[in-house]
Amino acid sequence: MIVRRVGKGPRVVWIHGLGESSVSFEPVIARMPDYTHVLVDLPGYGRSPWPAQVPTLAQLADQLATWLEAEPPAPLVGHSMGGVLATLVAERAQVRAVIDVDGNLSPGDCTFSAEASSYSEDAFCAHGFAELRIGVYEDGVASAELRTYFAALSLASPIAFYRHARELVELSEGGTLAPRLAALRAPTLFVAGVPEGICAASRALLDQHGIRWVGIEPAGHWVYVDQPQRFANELTQFISET
Repeated sequence: MIVRRVGKGPRVVWIHGLGESSVSFEPVIARMPDYTHVLVDLPGYGRSPWPAQVPTLAQLADQLATWLEAEPPAPLVGHSMGGVLATLVAERAQVRAVIDVDGNLSPGDCTFSAEASSYSEDAFCAHGFAELRIGVYEDGVASAELRTYFAALSLASPIAFYRHARELVELSEGGTLAPRLAALRAPTLFVAGVPEGICAASRALLDQHGIRWVGIEPAGHWVYVDQPQRFANELTQFISET
């Protein structure tokens, strides 16, 4: 795991999504200059080496929780898979707050993870990952978030992507992610891109379980790329309350 720090002030820890890297958060951290942004590249993604043994999401959460306990509690911001990891970490360690950004809650939120899971592991590593990347490129010609996602995928380990995708699908199908998020001891905010972020069923789950959430629109899954200033404003306000 590679960690970099940007800025000066109270810490905010950022965890990226499936296939992503910490670079994806650059548009929003530039609008939050009064914080130290602690940016993680998970094993197999971004600047981090490709691991010989891919850690499960639970193992990643264990590693992150142990690492976080070395310093005072900080807000934890996780996007997509990073939002799921933020929940798992907050179950294991004391954090100041959890901000889940369009993280998986139900099967309707599984887009690239479901596509990867439709392959066998061998087929995905042999040709499926390349096909997924080509699809992202073709869909993202006019899309800032998909152009940056395509670039991030060029650094990602195919087998790490595949195994984490399978776990995300299983967790989303299990129906436990929303109640686990609701049960956290830390103050929690879910930020959803509307209308093209998490699915309507997941937004209903947020209400059903009494989870505080805000929808930023118009925005998609990378809400902090689509609406960086509004996203920064929401985070800054929430963090100031915790």
